[in-house]
Amino acid sequence: MEERKLYPLAFAPVVNEYQWGSESFLIADLGYVDSIVTGGWLAGNTLSEVMDTYMDRITGDGSYAFTGRQFPVQVKRISVRGRMPLRVHPDKDTASQRYDCLGKEKLWYIVRAGKGARIFAGFASDTDASALYAACTEGGAEKLLHSETPFAGRFYRIMPGVPHAAEGELEIIEISESSPLDFFLHGWGRQPDEEEFDPALDLTEALDFINYGKWKEPEAPLFHKGEPLQKLIDIPEFRVTRLDLDDPLHIYSERFDSFIVYACVSGTAVIKMDIDGVPVNYALKEGETILIPAECPEFHLVPDSKGTVILEASFCQEAEPAQEEV
Repeated sequence: MEERKLYPLAFAPVVNEYQWGSESFLIADLGYVDSIVTGGWLAGNTLSEVMDTYMDRITGDGSYAFTGRQFPVQVKRISVRGRMPLRVHPDKDTASQRYDCLGKEKLWYIVRAGKGARIFAGFASDTDASALYAACTEGGAEKLLHSETPFAGRFYRIMPGVPHAAEGELEIIEISESSPLDFFLHGWGRQPDEEEFDPALDLTEALDFINYGKWKEPEAPLFHKGEPLQKLIDIPEFRVTRLDLDDPLHIYSERFDSFIVYACVSGTAVIKMDIDGVPVNYALKEGETILIPAECPEFHLVPDSKGTVILEASFCQEAEPAQEEV
């Protein structure tokens, strides 16, 4: 029997409400959260089921060798309407040795920043475990933390070991490795929500892997103003590029040798692809995410409105993806 061809996959969001706001899992393969395909002949299957069956046909050879049958990245949209609990995630060695999980490199991209918007990331000056423990258990953690006022388009690479949180009115797209390992450090007077945090992942368990140095923003990939493509993060775990989509892009997917995830920040776009010689269009609207399996053929990414901005995530340790305006 001839093998059925894979196609771009959209998923139903999984939304969790908290006291401080909400988070919507747009793509997740975490066991306790498992995205469900919404269209085409794979509709109704979870992402983990798709991965179990199609493996490297979804992710590409390099990514599959890196993470196996777990889809390697997750995408969330975070809506902050208060103060998010302070949290931290571990490095890959700690995650693997203690919890048999991937590490959690993480990118926060600010979609909107409104009243009282604030990002906490790392420490205002060098500190230590005893000072952080006292601040988190007795109050006053805010005094230790580096904070700043974010703006739309600002992005933060939040490395393992860096405590972080957000407050005010904020919309954030989070792209990270597929890992459930966020540790609860401080709730600003509120107890952790068990829907958000595993009770075992607490302050005392995190003290030995936290980076207690003064916040220093990780160096971002080189970018020249005016370019329609801006790399936000380019590390072995994943790459994220911002696309200011004023003109169509011809995406040579075979040169990625990887899945491609598109998260639409603003505007609308259409993915135009031929599957078995049949032209097919896939719409991508603001707030939506779509997964292009590695085996999909080349395609065009076409803006359908002005001001279309899209985040593109992929895995590619060696080859440079090719994109051309058409």
